[in-house]
Amino acid sequence: MNKLLSVRLIAVFLLGSFVSVASAQDIKIASVNAIRILESSPQAEIAHGKIEKEFAPRERQLVEEQKRLKSLEDRMLKDGAIMSESERANLEREILSMRRDLRRKQEEYREDLNFRRNEEFTQIQKSILEAIQNVAKEMGYDLVIGEGVIYASDKVDISDRVIEHLKR
Repeated sequence: MNKLLSVRLIAVFLLGSFVSVASAQDIKIASVNAIRILESSPQAEIAHGKIEKEFAPRERQLVEEQKRLKSLEDRMLKDGAIMSESERANLEREILSMRRDLRRKQEEYREDLNFRRNEEFTQIQKSILEAIQNVAKEMGYDLVIGEGVIYASDKVDISDRVIEHLKR
């Protein structure tokens, strides 16, 4: 809780500093909602469709395997009492093996799906960042604030000075 309070106080101080600098030098500041941009972007819709198409066959296969497992479990419930001991033991082993295999396949599916989503999301983030920067330059903004600073003109960017300071 103390860290959150400290971060908020620093943010208020920095914002106050920007406001006083902005009024003194007529700095043009804007803000963006990167999440809304991401959700509304056609690139995100295209990526979502591409991933769905790519993973649909594996998803269908998993559903089919779940149905087969359910069928074997239903058979065990229905006919288990009238099966021979060895027949029932074989069916139990088969069910156990299928469950294990299905869990492994589902986990691999989730991992692969998350990996692909992250790949696509990273590419979309890069595109959005470039778009924000291009719009900011076209419209003459000196500073664009989102969750962090997205773009800053040379007037307000002290990155080079900080780098020089760190090199000393």
